[in-house]
Amino acid sequence: MKLEIFSAFSQSDLSLPYVDGGVYAGFPSPAQDFMENSIDLNRDLVSHPESTFYARVVGDSMIEADVNEGDILVVDKSLEVKDGIMAVCILNGEFTVKYLHVFEDHIELVPANSSYKTIRVGADDDFEVWGTVTFVIKRMSRS
Repeated sequence: MKLEIFSAFSQSDLSLPYVDGGVYAGFPSPAQDFMENSIDLNRDLVSHPESTFYARVVGDSMIEADVNEGDILVVDKSLEVKDGIMAVCILNGEFTVKYLHVFEDHIELVPANSSYKTIRVGADDDFEVWGTVTFVIKRMSRS
């Protein structure tokens, strides 16, 4: 899986109205017939503007985690690397997104697609955890 990387421009205000109280997946509530407050996607998706980037997904190695080609990942480079996170890594000069599993003597990059094998990162590999995936932005319709 390859990624296209873009910097996060979060200096602008992107305030959009949202339905107060959330959107219910069952029967609609009559009390929800009006919009109140607003949400700012820059503020709510980007905690560390100087270290946050967007990456567009190319490939299908994470489809069982509902990360599909064309989705946009919000990637924060300032977060502590932890076992089990979804991470953007650089392996031998290529960006990839996988689940990261850290062991005492090695690291594994685990895809979320049963068609792909786990990658064991060896001592001879050029490897870096580039950042932690904090959000996945999806397009649900093509209108």
